[in-house]
Amino acid sequence: MAARKRASSVTNPAKPVPSEPSPATTEQKATVSGEDFRLAPPKLGVIFVISALLCSLYLYLLCFHYNVDNGLKRPILINAGLSLVGFFVTLKLIPVAARYVLRRNMFGFDINKRGTRQGQVKVPESLGIVVGIVFLIVAIVFQFFNFTEDSVWLVEYNAALASICFMILLGFVDDVLDVPWRVKLLLPSFATLPLLMAYAGHTTIVIPKPLVSYVGLEVLDLGRIYKLYMALLAVFCTNSINIHAGLNGLEIGQTVVIAAAILIHNVMQIGGSVDTEYHQAHAFSIYLTQPLMATSLAMLAYNWYPSAVFVGDTYTVFAGMTMAVVGILGHFSETLLIFFLPQVLNFLLSLPQLAGIVKCPRHRLPKFDPATGLLTGTKDGTLVNVYLRIFGRKSEKSLCIHLLVFQGLACAFCFMLRHFLAGWYK
Repeated sequence: MAARKRASSVTNPAKPVPSEPSPATTEQKATVSGEDFRLAPPKLGVIFVISALLCSLYLYLLCFHYNVDNGLKRPILINAGLSLVGFFVTLKLIPVAARYVLRRNMFGFDINKRGTRQGQVKVPESLGIVVGIVFLIVAIVFQFFNFTEDSVWLVEYNAALASICFMILLGFVDDVLDVPWRVKLLLPSFATLPLLMAYAGHTTIVIPKPLVSYVGLEVLDLGRIYKLYMALLAVFCTNSINIHAGLNGLEIGQTVVIAAAILIHNVMQIGGSVDTEYHQAHAFSIYLTQPLMATSLAMLAYNWYPSAVFVGDTYTVFAGMTMAVVGILGHFSETLLIFFLPQVLNFLLSLPQLAGIVKCPRHRLPKFDPATGLLTGTKDGTLVNVYLRIFGRKSEKSLCIHLLVFQGLACAFCFMLRHFLAGWYK
């Protein structure tokens, strides 16, 4: 978690401005400019282990378990290849971008290491902009290999990219200007406008079978209310990633775990159905989720404990919006919400503070003990603090791993729930 620092642009009139820079001033400028800055090497070993755990089942289901039509498998594999290129491009660009943001004094200090030597290091901030840009380039280039000019999916695909791009811009604005929370909650509703205006899919919901006798309908058309639901889902997903944070690797870690679950869900739905339009909807979701996961893994190589860069709100809102978009256009928003179970729990715990009922500090982080290197839960209503209060003090790295395992268990619970309710619920 970063305690942000920004250079002041106001000159004190009481102090004379020297005609020539002193050696000390020159040395300070060189340090702030980032020219001599050297980023710690990426933790590729950790990323290899995480990738193997998360991607192996998805690739097995896609390539061996299900008999996916070659016409559908080919663009998925092309998209995977482009995503792999995006992974390496992101790895190369992060050190370059880190120097640029340091020149603009966009850095932070790690609050969870305050009182130690690592807590005094200036960590480059807002590096999520790199992930967002590479993601957009990969997603745009992929259109050349899959969509034709008369494709019915092209309009919605570009509308989805426009919403994601809009959210990246607003996230970066938030990092630079430090937008208040009440404004931040509304930003995703503006970013979803391109998607809502271009959405031409169905606006119906399937009534659960136990409720059909009470409602009198099997399918209910919500009309414009469905679009309102889409906007609210985007607002929730975007902000839920943003507030379930504060540990090195937690923001990106939860994203890649959910992304892996989305990929597995999509390929299972493709393999278990014969409906062509249904296949295309889930393939559409895969086309956006694979680049998200690849670029996020590259950033995680630098953001894993101890973090060499901070992703900023740019990444958290971008990741949340992307997953909201794939859930909406892939028509599995209910499943997506179950994947977001830890985020839903964190939101419910945070609601009293977010609503102003209970005092909400700027950083709702655990208390760090420099002597032991352990975190202690505070009374703030976040899943991070509640977990520490229940299970006791932990190191930052250990706590992050525990929370990511909990995220994985929540996704596994979703698959089990769908399996046991299939045929009875819907």
